[in-house]
Amino acid sequence: MEFTNIKIQLGESVAWVNLDRPEVRNALNPEMIHELTEAFEWLGGRDDIRVIVLKGNGKSFCAGADLAYMKAMAGFSYEENLADAEKLSKLFQTIWFCNKAVITVVHGACIGGANGIVAASDIVIAESKTKFAFSEVRLGITPATISPFVLRKTGMAGAKELMLTGRMFYPEEAQQYHLVNCVVDEERLVEMERQYIEHFMHTSPDAVAECKNLLRMVDGFDNPYNPVFEATSKLIAHQRVSDAGQEGMAAFFEKRKPNWEQ
Repeated sequence: MEFTNIKIQLGESVAWVNLDRPEVRNALNPEMIHELTEAFEWLGGRDDIRVIVLKGNGKSFCAGADLAYMKAMAGFSYEENLADAEKLSKLFQTIWFCNKAVITVVHGACIGGANGIVAASDIVIAESKTKFAFSEVRLGITPATISPFVLRKTGMAGAKELMLTGRMFYPEEAQQYHLVNCVVDEERLVEMERQYIEHFMHTSPDAVAECKNLLRMVDGFDNPYNPVFEATSKLIAHQRVSDAGQEGMAAFFEKRKPNWEQ
């Protein structure tokens, strides 16, 4: 398969997927979202792949939504926003329901929707200086489509602390709220990645797939047709066209305070 916004390297039993828009800090746009979804569907169906490692090229893992993409969304109708939100939700679902072990390695920045990727992954390794934020509420919207996955990582207390404030936080706190598994300095990122790959090389791939199914079943989040996915997509579509959403986006691009900020 050929991609323009991501790069895939296939190794023995391992696939590395790299976000490859370093000039915009790997910000998410519709093309990248589509390619990532396709890549995980493709790799998830390959018998020769046991582990998928997701990383970002350049200075950041992912800075959230692409600015041009955000400007376009501000002018979308409700129906257009709903279709867009459903595609983003499908990406997180595809990672969540993937039957391979998914390791995500983050550095630089992990903002907004990038945290949905993190939350849907099995293992998350964070470079010690990475900046995280659920910044949506500061734009007059909510982190709707990522919320089902984030809540299962952080619990209600963590989700309230991080989503309601929209503030920046760092890997140690992300680990405290179970959003990431381990925090290491930059020079140890590859070493830690290799350690986790080695762990999975000692496991049965069939057992890992079944164990993932087991955990989703026990958690009650094993149905790809769960109505929560549709509900959260509708919610964010509504918020993007709401007065608060329109004001938040306008203020962001006009580099001014929104009308609710004192």
